Amino acid sequence: MLVFIRGAGDLASGVALRLHRAGLQVVMAEIPRPTAIRRTVAFSQAVALGETTVEDVTARRATVDTAAAVLSAGEIPVLVDPTGDTIPVLKPRVVVDAILAKRNLGTAITDAEVVIALGPGFTAGVDCHAVVETMRGHTLGRVIWEGAALPNTNIPGLIGGFAGERVLRAPADGIFRPTLEIGALVKAGDVAGYVGELPMVCTISGVLRGILPPDTPVHQGMKSGDVDPRARVGHCYTVSDKALALGGGVLEAILQKTGALR
Repeated sequence: MLVFIRGAGDLASGVALRLHRAGLQVVMAEIPRPTAIRRTVAFSQAVALGETTVEDVTARRATVDTAAAVLSAGEIPVLVDPTGDTIPVLKPRVVVDAILAKRNLGTAITDAEVVIALGPGFTAGVDCHAVVETMRGHTLGRVIWEGAALPNTNIPGLIGGFAGERVLRAPADGIFRPTLEIGALVKAGDVAGYVGELPMVCTISGVLRGILPPDTPVHQGMKSGDVDPRARVGHCYTVSDKALALGGGVLEAILQKTGALR
């Protein structure tokens, strides 16, 4: 069963890992210059590096013509395809919109036999068959067959007692220049990067779980880094509980819709 995942950031990558380990073939699609924060656990890094490994699974930058060979090698092909133009060519049985843009960027319920979307911006039965809840809390990872996910609050989920304070945002429009690497232990007040001469300052202590790569164009207020107050460096190199929960929801929806276990 071929699954086409739109997006290859950290949450999409957690979904891909869960599906890959369950024996499904996974192809991912990304924009030419990915903006994933948690780059150490994002298959989108294959676009820039040619290949990348998350936990025990390797992804490789590919084209429509080379995707089959990458799959045969037990790896995940990552295509540069921001608009999903390769979907009709590859003819996947399942399409998963994991862009997490909080709005629909072109996914249609007719794209495949099973179309699943993550988070708000979609309505099950209208532009997809199922929606998987992305908001942290009691309903995280739940499959919705009618209606939509909870609306976007613009407030990050609570981790280690902190929510919005975890997120580092660009101080201005311009080109981002990080001064710290993912995995660095930080204290409140530390500078994690600059846009021009303006610093991007950590507001809490913890471990720098994610940060944009050098020379990334940013706009003021754009999410550019993430501090985990639990300060466990190992968490920087494994997919999150949230990502795995979403992967479980997607897998449930696929098996239920396709009747694969019946």
